Amino acid sequence: MHPNSVFRRTEKAPSLELVRDRAFGTLAVSAEGAPLLSHVPFLLSEDGSYADLHLVRSNPICRAAREGIPARLAVSGPDGYISPDWYGDPGQVPTWNYVAVHLIGRLAPLPHEQIDLLLAAQSAAFEGRLAPKTPWTMDKMDPEVRSRLQRMILPFRLHIDETDSTWKLSQNKTAQMRLSAAAHIETGFGQELGGLATLMQDPPPDEA
Repeated sequence: MHPNSVFRRTEKAPSLELVRDRAFGTLAVSAEGAPLLSHVPFLLSEDGSYADLHLVRSNPICRAAREGIPARLAVSGPDGYISPDWYGDPGQVPTWNYVAVHLIGRLAPLPHEQIDLLLAAQSAAFEGRLAPKTPWTMDKMDPEVRSRLQRMILPFRLHIDETDSTWKLSQNKTAQMRLSAAAHIETGFGQELGGLATLMQDPPPDEA
């Protein structure tokens, strides 16, 4: 997370809303040598207290998390390069604006018999975004194939103790400079530039 507190004052609710909408992130746990990382889809609970996910059995994180282990789930939002010229002030330097949210807590295994419920919930949530497409459901699978594939994955729950976020949207600039840069965002490069421009025009509210 960015060390400048001006980029870390966003209320918790917008951060959780972004996380719930993205539903995909990088799971990280400590290990001897380099940290273990895995890119995973997940479902965030309604109150933001936990996130459910699954991992293939051969993933090293599964072995590390048998009894529960500290973990972090990093979720990225829109991002983009900011040219100093866009501010209309010769005293500026190049930078990068972005949104990122980290869910910090303890990763623990769920009983394997819950894998069917987790997969059904995930597919229902994700297929529901494809309306008016008729949702895919697991009953379309051959039962033997379904059972074989389910034995290859394990369900987990990240119990969330802390939500840490950075919304770096030029809040350290004047309103005129921020809006001027936002007007140029879509001519640059990065991810989801239109969404980043919108966020820069109207940053989330500060914490009370």
